[in-house]
Amino acid sequence: MKYLPIGKDLFTTNRDKLKGKLKPNSVAIFNSNDIMPTNADGTMPFRQNNNLLYLSGIDQEESILIIAPDFPDPKLREVLFVKETSELIAIWEGHKYTKDEATETSGVATVMWTSDFEKTLLTILAESENIYLDSNEHIRSGSDVETRNQRFSKWCREQYPNYEYERIAPIIYDLRTVKELKEIELLRHACAITEKGFRKVLEMVKPGVWEYEVEAEYTYEFLKNRSRGFGYEPIVAGGANACVLHYVENNQQLKDGDLLLMDVGAEYANYNADMTRVIPINGRFNERQRAVYDAVLRVKNEATALLTPGNSIPEYHKEVGLIMQNELLGLGLIDQTDIKNENPDWPAFKKYFMHGTSHHLGLDVHDVASIYTKFKPGMVFTVEPGIYIPDEGIGIRLEDDVVIQEGGHDNLMGNIPILAEEIEDLMNS
Repeated sequence: MKYLPIGKDLFTTNRDKLKGKLKPNSVAIFNSNDIMPTNADGTMPFRQNNNLLYLSGIDQEESILIIAPDFPDPKLREVLFVKETSELIAIWEGHKYTKDEATETSGVATVMWTSDFEKTLLTILAESENIYLDSNEHIRSGSDVETRNQRFSKWCREQYPNYEYERIAPIIYDLRTVKELKEIELLRHACAITEKGFRKVLEMVKPGVWEYEVEAEYTYEFLKNRSRGFGYEPIVAGGANACVLHYVENNQQLKDGDLLLMDVGAEYANYNADMTRVIPINGRFNERQRAVYDAVLRVKNEATALLTPGNSIPEYHKEVGLIMQNELLGLGLIDQTDIKNENPDWPAFKKYFMHGTSHHLGLDVHDVASIYTKFKPGMVFTVEPGIYIPDEGIGIRLEDDVVIQEGGHDNLMGNIPILAEEIEDLMNS
C-alpha cells in the first residue's frame, strides 16, 4: 500500500457497531476479493473487498474475518485469517502481513493463517445459530464473474445446511453511510490530492494539448501524493466529448474556443474523491459558455442547500429538477410549452440534464446505501448537476463532495477553484 497507516481504532469502532446489529448467537463472515486475471499469466491490480476493509483495514488477498460476538471463548469472538507467507512468496510477491502486523492494523487480537479457517469456523458454528453472509447488493451491480463471496456462500450452505442464514449487506450498508471522523479525514485527504492535480492542470491546458496529456498530469500528481491513482476511470472530455456522460477514451486534441470537462478523483487509502470541473481551453469563457456555466453553478449551490437531515434522494432529485428547469428556461433551451407537454416520467429538463444530482461517496465511488435512506449528519454526497448541449458542443458538469452536518455542510472540495473568474485568473496568471 502507498498510503500511510490508518490506525486500528477506526476498524475496532466499525466492528463494535456491527456487533450491536447482529442477532444473538450469530456469526458474520467476510472474505477478501480475488485477484482477477487479465490474459496469459497477467492479473489486475488487487482491490480489497470494501466490507472486509471497513471492518479490519486488511488490504491483502486471501483474508477472512469472522465476527461471533456471543461465542463463549472471548478469543474466538473476532478472528482474522491472513495468508501465510513463505520464502518463495516473499521473493516473488514481497512482504505479507505477519500475525502481529495484522493485529496492529486491525485491532483483532486473534489472528490465524487462512489455512486454519475451516476447522476454526467449525468450532465457532458449534455454538452458533445464525450465519450472516456477505454479498454485493448494490443496485447497480452487474457482473458475470463469480466472486469469492459467491463461491463461499455456496460452500457454506452446502456444508452447514441446517443453520439460519441472514444477509449482512443491509446492516453494513446502513453503517457505512454515516462516516466516522477518521473516514471523513481520509476523504478530505483524497480531495486535497485531487486539488493538487487540478491546479497543475490549470497551468498546462491550452489549445493543442491532448486529453491524455491532461490525464497523465493527474496521474503523476496523484501517485506522487501516495494515491493509488484514480478512484474511477477518468473522464477528460474536450468540446462535444463532454456531452458523452461516460466518455473515457481521452484521446482527442483540445481545440481553441472549446471547454474541457474533467470528472476525476484521487483514491487514498481506498477512499475516493469525485470531482468535476470545466475550464475554457484558451483560458477565457465566451458569453454563452459563461451563461451555461453560471447556471450549472447556481443549481449546484441550491442543490447543496437541499442536502439536509430528513430529506431523501427521490424527493431531493425532484426538487433539483425544478431548479434546473428554471435555469433551462432562462437559457432558452426549453419553454413553457415543452413543460406543459412533457412526459411526467421524463420531464422536459431531462433533455439537457439526464442524470442524478447526488450519490453517496466513500469506500465506493457510488457508495452503498438505499436511495430511500433518509439523510443524516455524517453522510457524504457528491453534488453534480450538469447541462449538456450537443448542438453547441457544450457540456458542463460541476461536482463537489459534501458532508451533511447538523445545520450546514462541510464541502470537502471547498478549496478547489470553481468560480469562473478564479479559473480564468489562474489560467492566465
